[in-house]
Amino acid sequence: MKTDNVVIVGGGTAGWMSATTFIRLFPNKKITLIEAPNIPTVSVGESTLQQFRKWCYLVNIHDNDFMKECDGTYKLNVRFTNFHKKDSGHFDYPFGLTQPLDERLGVNVWHIKNAMIPDTPLTDYADSMYPVMSMVNKNKIYKNEDGLLGNFDFYKQTAFHFDAGKFVNWLKKNICIPEGLNYIQSEVKKVKLNENGVSSLELENGKSIKADLFIDCTGFKSLLLGESLGEEFIPYNNMLPNNKAWATHVEYTDKEKELVGYTNCTAIENGWVWNIPLWSKIGTGYVYSDKFISDEDALEEFKKHLTSNGHDISKCEYKNIPMKVGIHKRLFVKNVCAIGLSAGFVEPLESNGLWSVHEFLVHLIRNIERDNVSQFDRDTFNHACRLIFQNWAEFVAMHFALSERDDTPYWKENLERSYDIDIDSLKSVEQAGFRSAMHSMSHDNRFNDESGIACISTGMNWLPVTETTLKHGEPAFIVNYDKFKQLIFKMNNRKVDWDRSVQSHPTLLEFLKNNIYD
Repeated sequence: MKTDNVVIVGGGTAGWMSATTFIRLFPNKKITLIEAPNIPTVSVGESTLQQFRKWCYLVNIHDNDFMKECDGTYKLNVRFTNFHKKDSGHFDYPFGLTQPLDERLGVNVWHIKNAMIPDTPLTDYADSMYPVMSMVNKNKIYKNEDGLLGNFDFYKQTAFHFDAGKFVNWLKKNICIPEGLNYIQSEVKKVKLNENGVSSLELENGKSIKADLFIDCTGFKSLLLGESLGEEFIPYNNMLPNNKAWATHVEYTDKEKELVGYTNCTAIENGWVWNIPLWSKIGTGYVYSDKFISDEDALEEFKKHLTSNGHDISKCEYKNIPMKVGIHKRLFVKNVCAIGLSAGFVEPLESNGLWSVHEFLVHLIRNIERDNVSQFDRDTFNHACRLIFQNWAEFVAMHFALSERDDTPYWKENLERSYDIDIDSLKSVEQAGFRSAMHSMSHDNRFNDESGIACISTGMNWLPVTETTLKHGEPAFIVNYDKFKQLIFKMNNRKVDWDRSVQSHPTLLEFLKNNIYD
């Protein structure tokens, strides 16, 4: 299959990020984007992960290019509040790399500390292992040119909060249209098929559009892959509990305090609330399950949460968003490839909406760089995307699986949910997601240094090293007790040094004023 003529169907972040990627990486191809003028986009994704930076570098976009026009701020961390237990407080999943004190023990130096000193707070894990937490805790940010903040790399280990709608408009007017995108505003009235997939699109404006490759960015509708080609959709509601969201924006009451460098996710009665600090306002939303609460009652819970946190909601406008959680069995079928919500979606926890867009796009580019795309290329893309989607879905599900909350029927069901993960099978499986966590806990008695599982599991008090494992599996601990005391002493001291190194640097608000907003 040739890919000289590419048509992207649908706008939104998926459509315009796809257009940007193809325009920048394939300047000799004909790229067309068809966008219906009156179809609203979901636009819940205002929070990114650090992998978003890699996509920006790939398409040559820099911070100062877009942040000011897109209400952008910097993100260093994801915070989870009351997920472990009701009113249990928070734990963190910081960006960047841990800084181990012992190569053999890695992050488990901290778990040994916790076993030796049982009243060590769980928040101490992130504070002790990630230099970036010194900035998060003091609401500071700087580029670490002096190297005093350990291995923190500003240009690799920060991400963004921004207004997704404004980002779409920025891509459209600054990259796609000026660099030759054929932009058509019209609704697709009919999709014609043949043995190769989609033969043509009949538009409301009377035009007929043909292409070598069609990119489906039509959201949950999945007009080409789902509706037209009939590709099977695999729901994930057995693993992930939520299927609805209310979204809105609130004004700052104390911007110096509330504009923080992290996305805050707070568990409440029937789901969780996101809090995303943009430059001019705060994006917020309630993700919930309509199995346990009606839309109307969920909105009231959301309003109660906002007012209890001091927000004025008198001018808020609320948008209800149904979510189709799961993924199509194949994402690249014949001459159609789905990107974004039309491919699949894991609920918004851990900011995965835009993540799946740029990660799937990178895999697509890698598999169509040859002149003639084969079925093996399609199969390779489908395998890669399904695998990373499955692993990510399991990672998100662990935020619920490890919770000890049982204060409402919603949380009780999460506590008792059974996961189909081949527990009874002895066949060889890739150690990822649930299996990786179970293996770390049951066999290795250690976490991988750079694993998000370590942050989430530790925050939920699901620990691979305890007093029991030390006595049973680590006889060397008795011999090397003094060594571990020295490591713990070093760990505590370097945390003090990290805190001291950021003290004189600007707050996030000051940094943004000086570097982005003039």
